[in-house]
Amino acid sequence: MAGLSMAALGVARAQSLSPLARSPNSVRSEIDARWRESLDAFAAADRTAAPQPGGVLFVGSSSIRLWGNLETQFDQQPSVIKRGFGGSRLSDVARYLDRLVLPYQPRLVVVYAGDNDLAEGATPQQVLQSFQTLVEGVKAALPDTRIAYLSIKPSPLRASLMPAIHDTNALISAYAGKTPNLDFIDIYSKMLDSSGQPRPELFLEDRLHMNEQGYALWRKEIASHLLPGNKPQPMQTAAAN
Repeated sequence: MAGLSMAALGVARAQSLSPLARSPNSVRSEIDARWRESLDAFAAADRTAAPQPGGVLFVGSSSIRLWGNLETQFDQQPSVIKRGFGGSRLSDVARYLDRLVLPYQPRLVVVYAGDNDLAEGATPQQVLQSFQTLVEGVKAALPDTRIAYLSIKPSPLRASLMPAIHDTNALISAYAGKTPNLDFIDIYSKMLDSSGQPRPELFLEDRLHMNEQGYALWRKEIASHLLPGNKPQPMQTAAAN
């Protein structure tokens, strides 16, 4: 065992954490009370029907959780797994990597989180650091897995955060541009109108979460990314409004 590389040790650990092997009772004390119900529900679903390895995993906050029929939105993908939990931050996704990502051994992880971090006072640099922690954890355990980060969306309710959102997206885009097996999908600019403001027609009445039209836009951008050999372009770095 001493001669194994860190990556090999990570793979062995990920394989040992198969969804069926997880016991919510054994890990309950380690889970923040805010996320216990969601993480226990994921574990229960896995025990009922464990997803096959090698699929596409969507993980993150309520924008993932509320995406209806996400598992059937990408016909060319044999397995799509949804693991979004409302209110979660990117730092939470990184913290619970061993429950949210590693057991599924996906070929691709699509991540949407970060706006809740900013709303709670995190800086763009801190959000980048959380994402770097997530990426390093995945790469250590599953070195062949690709990661795609969905840029933080510009929602009307959080228009005051748009400068911080823009800066966070720019930092993560630059990081993705120099990191192997890491992509950045720019949905931020696609959700702005001609004056650079969030497009209200893409959102529900709460002005935070998306409606069907918003998700249709996301599906189009993500589907084109999933085509073989298609790598998204880095985010344009025009100043935020």
